[in-house]
Amino acid sequence: MLGLCKNSLILLLLLLPTAVIFVGQGGRSSILVYAEEAGDVLEGEDDDATVDSDEPVTDDGAESDLTATEKEEDDTRLKPSPHVDTIIHFVRPNKPSELPAGRLVRLLVGFTNNGESDFVVESMDASFRYPQDYSFYLQNFTTVGYSQVVEPKRQATFEYGFTPSDAFSGRPFGLTIMLNYKDSNGAEFANAIYNETITVVEPEEGLDAETFFLYVFLAAAVVLLLIGAQQLMASFKKKPVRSKTPVEMGTQNSDIDYDWIPKEALINHSPRRTPKQSPRQRRSKRSTGFGEE
Repeated sequence: MLGLCKNSLILLLLLLPTAVIFVGQGGRSSILVYAEEAGDVLEGEDDDATVDSDEPVTDDGAESDLTATEKEEDDTRLKPSPHVDTIIHFVRPNKPSELPAGRLVRLLVGFTNNGESDFVVESMDASFRYPQDYSFYLQNFTTVGYSQVVEPKRQATFEYGFTPSDAFSGRPFGLTIMLNYKDSNGAEFANAIYNETITVVEPEEGLDAETFFLYVFLAAAVVLLLIGAQQLMASFKKKPVRSKTPVEMGTQNSDIDYDWIPKEALINHSPRRTPKQSPRQRRSKRSTGFGEE
């Protein structure tokens, strides 16, 4: 019985590694099969996929549409008249390349009619545009109407003003100022009298009320500190010792020279001192006086 158990145990130990090896091979083969199936699917997908080329695809239709649109814009865009000359002058600020944010910008535009017919100046407007693309508007300013007739060989001056927004401070923009006018036949024209890149800067503040009161407060504080320091230094100083005033002692005999005065005059005019008497002597004198009587 014991020998049978030993034999079965040995047989089990021999069969167990073999079973593990076969199971492992079966799992690997199944994994390989799944991988091959997946590979077949991927290969099929690669076969069905479209290969992209690096060469750019040109669309002749789109290019033709863009060209036609640009031509239409050029045709509809107003152009300046060859018989008109314009000039611009910035009144405030003097430097047009730097405009202060939140401050009024004033400018004057000169209009010269060199033609033979009248021109009617209708309006003037300005706008901020993107510096890299002037067709992109960032801010439109107010359009000012004039409706003024300028006769041939005459000149006229027009004033315009606008205020840049504070939000645009510290950034460059394209400033475009347009002058719109028409001739006596009704043909419309437009002159871009200014079309440059400018920078919106922060305005230079002068001495405002807040700064003034701040300076006054600082000056008052400094004065109070100086007065306090002076009082403190005076309290620490020693009080001066008062000198005693000399008491008048009068003339002394040691200061007088009596040699030149005659002795008779000194004896006659010198005051005689009466000797002081004690109360007993006075009583004795009184008693003797009464006894003699």
